[in-house]
Amino acid sequence: MTTYKKGKKIESLRFWYIRSFIVVSVVSSFLFFLFFQTLLLFYPEGLLVDVEWSVIIAATSFIITVLTSIYFGYKQSGYMKNRLDDLSTFIATLARGKFSERIAVGGKDELGRLTEDINQLAYKIQNQVKSLQKLADEKNELAIKAHNAATIEERQRLARELHDSVSQQLFALSIMSSAAIRMFDPYPEEAKKQLTDIASIAAKAQGEMRALLLHLRPISLTNDTLSVGIQKLLVELEERTPITFQKDIQDIDTLSNATEDHLFRIIQEALSNILRHADATSVKLDMHQKGKQYVYIFISDNGKGFELNTQKQSSYGLHTMRERCEEIGGQFSIRSKKGEGTHIEIHVPIREEEN
Repeated sequence: MTTYKKGKKIESLRFWYIRSFIVVSVVSSFLFFLFFQTLLLFYPEGLLVDVEWSVIIAATSFIITVLTSIYFGYKQSGYMKNRLDDLSTFIATLARGKFSERIAVGGKDELGRLTEDINQLAYKIQNQVKSLQKLADEKNELAIKAHNAATIEERQRLARELHDSVSQQLFALSIMSSAAIRMFDPYPEEAKKQLTDIASIAAKAQGEMRALLLHLRPISLTNDTLSVGIQKLLVELEERTPITFQKDIQDIDTLSNATEDHLFRIIQEALSNILRHADATSVKLDMHQKGKQYVYIFISDNGKGFELNTQKQSSYGLHTMRERCEEIGGQFSIRSKKGEGTHIEIHVPIREEEN
């Protein structure tokens, strides 16, 4: 395609071809004129023409050679231009993703070799596209298998939790209630005490079930912010449990989605442990941003607490919370003592990109 740059200078293959022919014709005519003048200078009597006729002959030959150069330059450049246009069209076809297309090789010259190289490149790209599609299919299959494996693992974990806690408690309730019925008439005081124990075990089993149901909540916050998701979670727990929640939750809009999901899961795990093990009646949850450096989260309860060195029951949950906190560059600390409740502090730095 002919283009125009500054100064109206035409730049195209055809113009370059014709210009080259014209330059050759001008140089040839000038050399012919010099040769003719040299002959007149050394052999003036041996030539039948004078200086005027030599100029006329030189000018005529110049005009003829220029016109001939323009004609043949135009014809030859047309052939080259068509071959390059075919290459340009083929490259545009490849750019549109049609890698199965091929271009006919027009000759054994440099353009022919270039055409063969482009065909080979298109063949390699076509094979790479097939490999990428195959990898994408394999990745999708692996993702489905990983999801199914994670689902099975989570089901097995919940089954173990139900068997180790709720199932045993329900079995104990069944035995104790049967015994209370038999003791009701002969031993009313013992039956009353037995019913009190039954109510306590039932309340504990109910807490276990609520904690397990809390684990089944969605992991992500979907379209909610972190503060909104926590507020919704606490409202739901207030409606379903006898626990009183004291909360001071600040809206923080400088966190990435991944950081918010991790923090939500950490808080969810902490509340689940409180429901299952703490026997607490009051929980305090604070979340706010300190300057532009980090987010601070504080969770405490007035439950029975535990000794950190000998604690076994919720070690898996504590380990999970610590791992999630470290994955987002945060610090996780916990303090607990029997009869004094549990206190959790979380510090998560805010990246400059989030600010």
